[in-house]
Amino acid sequence: MKLAFCLFKFFPYGGLERNFLRIAQCCSDRGHSVDVYTMSWEGPKPDNISITIIPVKHWNNHGRNEIFIKQVNKLFEQKKYDVVVGFNKMPGLDLYYAADPCFVEKIYRTKPAIFKLTGRYKHFAKCENAIFSTESKTKIMVLARSEQEKYIHYYHTQADRFHILPAGISLDRKKPSNADEVRSQWRAEFNIKNDEKVILMIGSAFRRKGLDRALLGLSSLPEELKSKTHLIMIGKDNPKTFLSMAESLGVSEQFKVFLGRDDIPRFLLGSDLFTHPAYSENTGNVILEAIIAGLPVLASGVCGFAFHIERSKTGLVTPEPFSQQEYNKQLAYMLNSSEYSSWVKNGIEYGMTEDLYSRPETVANIIDSFEKG
Repeated sequence: MKLAFCLFKFFPYGGLERNFLRIAQCCSDRGHSVDVYTMSWEGPKPDNISITIIPVKHWNNHGRNEIFIKQVNKLFEQKKYDVVVGFNKMPGLDLYYAADPCFVEKIYRTKPAIFKLTGRYKHFAKCENAIFSTESKTKIMVLARSEQEKYIHYYHTQADRFHILPAGISLDRKKPSNADEVRSQWRAEFNIKNDEKVILMIGSAFRRKGLDRALLGLSSLPEELKSKTHLIMIGKDNPKTFLSMAESLGVSEQFKVFLGRDDIPRFLLGSDLFTHPAYSENTGNVILEAIIAGLPVLASGVCGFAFHIERSKTGLVTPEPFSQQEYNKQLAYMLNSSEYSSWVKNGIEYGMTEDLYSRPETVANIIDSFEKG
């Protein structure tokens, strides 16, 4: 088939972007032609996929999105694709990969009513409605049943238009046989002693992922434990605000930010605890990546994949509504808990017994069997 894939921006270290690329390559491997349309692309380009970059200029994000959407929809009409797959919300899609949470639900929950008068709200609400309204024929691939329920509540979307996808974790995140050697080399490289602890965070949009919450948690640790604990953040965002926050909290010496890495498995094996105290998170693939690497996890209950922590018995979930005080207590407990070895063991076993890897193939199967309405 002749397929079009749409993504506003490609960044090689984002969870959505990595899943997008694996799905596109899986479709290409099955013999389909895949044309990708995006406003920007960072990193190497695969040989088996056609990538068209549509440069757009506007002073704000939703303005750029509007221009991009108009241009790609013209191309869709001209090129007569069998299936158009979108990884961001926009009109004109046959299939939508729903990695982002329900926008309208989030605004009702977190913003004053006057926000609905803004251009930003009108743009994103219109794009969401184009996919989820009862008049739309777009089929929807959701990553968590909880998000499906939100869309049905706000848009009355027909239930038979949804596909629930399994997780799509890369196999290189599983704990390898030489994990101890990798851990020792990694800690030596970053000058981290054996009796020191490393808390790891991974994700772009530092504020939304809860980096401020993690810094407050680090600063609240008992003095002896705090002096031997490091916090590492890996992702794409401006770290200036958080570096200043760490300075004001007196933990700047223990805090490091890396703006994207290709060696994430090494960080998972070298660290002692993964934390994801997000304010908003549709799923949280990084939670599962940590679990199958044998790294215990502390995450906020808002994360769609937080249930995996409880099901696998690999750490703790901070209940909603989020309490910083409760998170601080859990963080201190997990760093010195007698349950630690059980959490590690349970995570490795969970990675061996659960289907956490087949999302790209499942999406390709949905595309293979797709029929336009």
